[in-house]
This record gives sequence, structure tokens and C-alpha cells, in this order.
Amino acid sequence: MKTATIGFPRIGKKRELKFASEQFFKGELTAEELERTAAQSRAYGWKKQREAGIDFIPSNDFSFYDNMLDTAFLLGAVPARYTDLGLSALETYFAAAHGYQGAAGDVKALPMKKWFNTNYHYLVPEISDDTKIALCEENKPLFEFNEAKRLGIQTVPSVIGAYTFLRLATYTGKKRAADFAAATTAAYIALAEKLSKAGAEWVSFAEPALVLDVSAEEKLLFSSIYKAIVSEIHAHTNLKIIVQTYFGDIRDVYEEVCELGFDAIALDFVEGKKSLELVQSGFHADTMLFAGIVNGKNIWRTNYEKQNALLEKIKESVPRENIVIGASCSLLHVPYTVAAEEKLSADITKHFAFAEEKLSELRDLATADDAALSENKKLFATERVYKTPAVQNALSALTDSDFVRTPAFSEREKIQREHFKLPILPTTTIGSFPQTQEIRANRAAYRAGKISKAQYDEFNKKKIAECIALQEEIGLDVLVHGEFERTDMVEYFGAQLYGYIFTQNAWVQSYGTRCVKPPIIWSDVARRSPMTVAWSVYAQNRTKKPVKGMLTGPVTILNWSFPREDIPLKEQAFQIGIAIREEVLDLEKNGIKIIQIDEAALREKLPLRKSDWHTEYLDWAIPAFRLVHAKVRAETQIHTHMCYSEFGDIIRDIDEMDADVITFEASRSDLTILDALNAADFRTQVGPGVYDIHSPRVPSVEEICAALKKMLAKVRREKLWVNPDCGLKTRGEAETKASLVNLVEAAKKVRAEA
Repeated sequence: MKTATIGFPRIGKKRELKFASEQFFKGELTAEELERTAAQSRAYGWKKQREAGIDFIPSNDFSFYDNMLDTAFLLGAVPARYTDLGLSALETYFAAAHGYQGAAGDVKALPMKKWFNTNYHYLVPEISDDTKIALCEENKPLFEFNEAKRLGIQTVPSVIGAYTFLRLATYTGKKRAADFAAATTAAYIALAEKLSKAGAEWVSFAEPALVLDVSAEEKLLFSSIYKAIVSEIHAHTNLKIIVQTYFGDIRDVYEEVCELGFDAIALDFVEGKKSLELVQSGFHADTMLFAGIVNGKNIWRTNYEKQNALLEKIKESVPRENIVIGASCSLLHVPYTVAAEEKLSADITKHFAFAEEKLSELRDLATADDAALSENKKLFATERVYKTPAVQNALSALTDSDFVRTPAFSEREKIQREHFKLPILPTTTIGSFPQTQEIRANRAAYRAGKISKAQYDEFNKKKIAECIALQEEIGLDVLVHGEFERTDMVEYFGAQLYGYIFTQNAWVQSYGTRCVKPPIIWSDVARRSPMTVAWSVYAQNRTKKPVKGMLTGPVTILNWSFPREDIPLKEQAFQIGIAIREEVLDLEKNGIKIIQIDEAALREKLPLRKSDWHTEYLDWAIPAFRLVHAKVRAETQIHTHMCYSEFGDIIRDIDEMDADVITFEASRSDLTILDALNAADFRTQVGPGVYDIHSPRVPSVEEICAALKKMLAKVRREKLWVNPDCGLKTRGEAETKASLVNLVEAAKKVRAEA
């Protein structure tokens, strides 16, 4: 059988694209030099896939920042505030991605949201009533197809589909998706014609939005778009069309998809619970099936015997010659290669398959190679790990009382107001302060054995003392220690828990130039010893103001790790929850009166279909958080933080987390969460972010005042906190201080008027 991929990692095997982009932002690299690095990244991926024998290799899966943003620029759906800056095409693109503040003007970035149920973030296109959608001259899919062709590689241009683009966009006027369908359809047809003339044989339209709940109106929109696209492409070009879906199944529109005349339909058989059932209900004999049977989101080896059994069931409905074996989704979500991991033993790495190894898995399954099948069978013949008695006993001992905090919220709120005596509109930050080159160098020197632990600790204490002094100078009400000892909010904790293992170079793109190195849950999880107590106590001893203890919650630690596949996610979340609970109680015992337990990724693994939200996720995710803090005293204030997700539809569930204060990302979404908070009569105190920390721009006092006044129109002043929308780790020191000075000044101004 033939093989296909949907996308390949693009940040560079050594994060070359990330570093080149950041140099370009600083003016240290020209656009031509950045483009050269990008071309090298694309060529590497294409060549690796060709060497692995992949038959359908995608192009246009590369992006400098995000493919949804690329599509907006391809269609001319770019707000005038960016094009009016008069910058170069690339600078305009980056202005939309992360904002711009300079001689040409001052603009915020487009909103950013989680890409379906992944840790990747996409830029949300913004369409106004006067947006004119049309294919632009800057034709990225055509350019990259021709670039691959010059390397002797025939690719399948892959584009975010018209339906997904329109469904995920935001609309600022009266018009909605259907009003732009005709123009968008025409643009896609024009693109296909250009690709066909250039020699493309296939085009792939990625429509992951089909795995969501699809209403009758949305179904009609999808069908009307593709009736026109399919008929026009077939009538006027030689192109064959793939409709590409992933992250679930397309039960709501399967019949329509089958009847629209696509040459190939790509389905996810890993996360698509009903994909096999749908195919068994009927599949056109002259249509190819791209079967996503290799998990594109996790790093474990594929069980060949299990997936071959699945293939046999698929073959009962689809002829073998019409089946193309593929990954369940883009390989963007996994690291480049296991070969880069030199410090892990072969006994561990033999269980892993990153992007390049998954290419080999596709070929093994397609060719039914006897030696490969035999070796794989041996790998899965025995248990990889065994249960840890202490962890299993702790899980078994849990009772309902472990998930319920007393006294009730309203009583705790009164106790805490009297205890802390904070002003109206208290100011704070989310946690981390800038991680400078000096800080990273200190950490690297310690890891390399060039300095002692005492020297490493002394440096961090110095930075903590400076950070506390800076916050007191600025006038913040609730302080943080700065997190200078931490690389990543999950990796830091995973390194101090039993059950985790870590990689050297397994970087994955989260958004733009932001890369993460998710730890791997290898076995049962437990705390080794106190993880944060010493740093928090040191910081608290430097000030009379409260300093927050900073932890990451169990659901986020789980969601930002590569999880086990041999036990349920619920069990993994509760194991982590017990470990973090021990840390919470140790912080409280050592005098830390405010403890922030971040759940930035709470929504990330929320099932894409609402009918599954509680039964498959929220019914254990919310209790996992409550487990962590249910045993603290009434005087101890529990904070949590969430970012870059749509929270409106689960806002009541978030209230049930029973935290005392929740801070949200809100600045990029124009504070739309306020309506959801108001409608739900949200009891928890809230701190919607007043400025976007993922942009280098410094918000003015007036801008923050305006945001606070907008908040106060919908949130009682006794419930409102003032804070940035996320941690400050990636920002520069000067811009951080300037922004926080303005934040405190704005809070004082509005406080005086409230």
C-alpha cells in the first residue's frame, strides 16, 4: 500500500528557524537570511520523507508562524491596521502574529487560540464587513510546490480548507461565514488552477473542523463550498482532491463528504472513535481512503499487530489498492527524531517513535515487512513497566472528602479579605519574570558541572532578591519569586517526580518561535521531595507583602507531557494530583499563604464534541484540581491561571474548581470572557489579563485603564484583580518593568475612581 503524511516538523532539527526568526525580530538578520533558513527547513523535511519512501509528501505545511495566519494572508483577509503600517510583506505578517510597536505605528497581535485538542496555538483570522477575499499574488502554496519541484520532489500542496478557515475566523461586523463563502470558494478554485498549471497532481484541503459538532447550517455551508470547488477543479484542471480530516471522526457530515466527489477522503483512525464504523457503513469504490493509523500526536511506538488488525477491518469495506496508510494528524506535534537522544538508554528509546521514526513505521505497515513486524511484536510482548505499590495504595485510599474543600467559598472569601487586607483591584503577575541570557547561562553551567550547586543557588537567590525589590519598587500588591530556577512550568516539576523521563532535543513548536520539550510519563508518578518550598520561603523572607507559591496543576502537567498509553488519563491525572497536593501542604506548613496552581492547559484535552465533555474529561479533570487543594486551611488563598483557550462554554465547570482567584488570558480576545463570567454569575475572584505578554509592545496607562473600566462594567470591583495575561519569562527586562509600572499606575487611577 502507499503512504502519506499530512505535515512535518518545521522549526529545524536544532531549532534553527526559531533562532533565525528571533534574530530577524531584533534586526540582527536580514529577511533574505531568514528565508534561507526557512528553505533549508523545508528541504530537510521533504528529503527525509522522500528517503523514507513516502508516496504523498505535503508542501505548504511549513510556516514562519502559523498556517491559519498564512491562509489569511493568502486570501487577503488581513485587517487594515497591519497593512496600513507600510511594512514589508514579512514584517506585516509578523506584526499580525505578535504585534508591532515602532515608528510605523502601534498595533496588537491577532487573537491566539489552541488548535483543536493540541498544545499548538493558531492565530485567529479577523474578517470585517469590508474584507475582500481573493487569491493574493503572494502565493505561498504555489511557491513551495515549485521549490520542492526544483529539488526533484513531487509534493501534494496542502491548504487549510475553506470551511475550516471560515468557521474558525472571527467576524467583527454583521456579516458571517456564509457571506464570504462565494469569494472564498472562488479564491480556492483560482489557487487550484495555478497549482495544476505548475504540475501538481493532487491538492489537499485540510478540514479538521469537520470533526467538531456540525450544525445543519454549517453542514449546508460546507456542502455549498465544496460542490463548487470540486466541480470546478474537476472540470478545468487535472488535479485530484483530498479532503483531509484529523483529531476525531466526521460522523455529522460523513454522508455529505462521500457524495461530494472527492478523489480521496482522509480519516483519523486513532482519535476518530467512529471512523471505522463510518467506513463500514459504506465507502465509494472509486474513492481512495487515506487511513490515519499511526498516532501523529504521541511518541510511543505503534503496535503493528493491533493496527494491522484495524487495517484488515478497513479492507472489508475498501479495496486494498485504494487504501493509503498515513499518520492520524500532522507530525508537527512530535519532535524530529529519537536519534538525537544520546543520553537515554536503548532500552528506553526503543519504545519511542518521533517524526522520522513514524515515517519508517508507515513504510513497515505498508510493506508488511516480516522482519519489522516480528521485531515490533517482541517489543509489545511484555509489560513495559509495572505498577508502584505506594502510588496504587494512595489512589485506592482516596475518598470523596479528598475532593471537597471546607469551609464553603463564600465563607473563605470573607476570612481571606480580613486576613490579607489587600486593596480593591489588587495587582500581581502570573509568575515568571524574564529569563535573561545570564539566567540561562547559570543553569547551563550548573548542568554541565562547571559550577557547584551552592554557586547555582546563590545566583538564583540574588535574582530572587532583585525581583522582590523590583516588584516592591513598582508597587505590586502580591509578589512572585520570578521562577529563575525553572526552565519550563512542566519540565521543572517532572524532573522532581518519580515516573518521568526527559529528552535532550525533543523540541515541539507551541506557537511561532515558542518551542517546548514535553517530558514523557514513563511509569507511576510520585513526588520525590519538596520541589519549590525553599525558593518560596526565601522569597517570602525578603518582603512583608505576600509572595505566591507557584505550582503547575495536575491536568496541565499531564496535558503538556507525552502521556502513557497503557493506563487511562484519569489515573495519570490523579497520580500527579496526589504528588502536587503534598507540595501544596508543605508550602502552607512553611508559611506561604497564597499558592497559585496553574491549569493553563485545562481545556486543551477537552473532547471536541460537547456530548463527550463530561463523561470523557471534565468529570475527572475538575476533581483532579480539587484534589490538589482541598485540604488547605481557609486562610490559604488558592489561585489558578488559564491561557489561550475559549473558556466561555465551560465557565461553570471552571467555577467548580473551587479556587479562590482565577487569572485568565483575555487581552488578545478583547475581553470577551467577561460576558461569559457575567452570564454564569461567576463566584470566583478573577483577573482577566490587561495586556498581552506575547507581544513586545508596552501597553500605555490609558490602554490599561480602558481595559479595567471595561472589566468593571461586568465584574464587581471586589472580585477583580489586575495582572498581565501570562507569565513574563519570554519578555525583555526593560519592557517588563515599563509594562508593570503602567499596570500599577492604571490600577491606582481606576481604584481612585471606583
